[in-house]
Amino acid sequence: MAFARSLATITTIAASTVVFAGCASSDDAESTATSDAAAAAAESASEPQTVTYTWDRNIAGEDEDPEFEETSVDVPVNPQTIVVFDIASLDTIGALGGEIAGAPLDFVPDYLSGYLADDAFNAGTLFEADLLEIEAQQPDLIVIGGRSSAMYDDLSAIAPTVDTSISGSFEDTLEKSATFFGEVLGAEDEANAVLADLEAGIAEVRAATADAGTGLGLMVSGGSLSAMSPAGEGANTPAVRGGLIYDVFGVTPVVDNIASATHGEPVSFEFLLENDPDYLYVVDRDAAVGEDDAQAAAEVLDNDIVHQTTAYQEDQIIYLDPTPWYIIFGGLDTTQLMIDDMMQITD
Repeated sequence: MAFARSLATITTIAASTVVFAGCASSDDAESTATSDAAAAAAESASEPQTVTYTWDRNIAGEDEDPEFEETSVDVPVNPQTIVVFDIASLDTIGALGGEIAGAPLDFVPDYLSGYLADDAFNAGTLFEADLLEIEAQQPDLIVIGGRSSAMYDDLSAIAPTVDTSISGSFEDTLEKSATFFGEVLGAEDEANAVLADLEAGIAEVRAATADAGTGLGLMVSGGSLSAMSPAGEGANTPAVRGGLIYDVFGVTPVVDNIASATHGEPVSFEFLLENDPDYLYVVDRDAAVGEDDAQAAAEVLDNDIVHQTTAYQEDQIIYLDPTPWYIIFGGLDTTQLMIDDMMQITD
């Protein structure tokens, strides 16, 4: 009996030892797994976070037919030094809280100058970059678009470079750009809020133009007139710019096919009287580019023929701010300026 009790006791002790050993092994495994997870998380946190931007890049030469190649670039989150050649992107980055370290300073309009760093450097022009100065500044991100797109190869050798040129519709490009920069700057909520406000503003304009009759966009330069027409699908950047009042803001063209009716773009004062749109939407190109001694658009249109038009007699000639409409035509603040311009028809 004593032996039996001793054997029972030994068996119990052995079983307990196995249980405790099993618990210890389990605890060790859980501890190891937790440590591994923590190490992986720490390693992931230490790696630079990026946002991927993808677009169709024209890889053809200057005098060749366009040939597009899908291009993707990983951009660091919260870049410290940003160089921007696309002024619409400068607008969007600044509106979302970013600061621009370098840009073609002579081409930045006054209303966007507050988005430049106090010590912002001149990165060149819209067509030619100061590569040595840019490389010396060691940027984290370079943004090009439109006129500066041809500089991609040179600039991408210095830092991650993205091209935010208009691709597709104006609205799609604006949303893509704002969403991308919102992610890069950690300002996703701000980007979504501004886009919602702009969408509502554009809808308000379209409601107003729907009841405003016909319209014609005019570019005035050197005393001559050019008719602006709807851009159509797959249009290039200048065509998109010229078609904004129709394609984005819903103006009904006075002629079904303006390009065909005008045999291109140039029009005469007699064309205005013959077709007699209810509204004229005027962009003074000379004022936009700072042409010295140029005649103002309002002076060009102040003549006996124009005085006979409905637009003149009903005080329905709308002069659009030439900088947003000709130089930039994009970006968050700039789009709001365009909305404000178009809402003049309700005054």
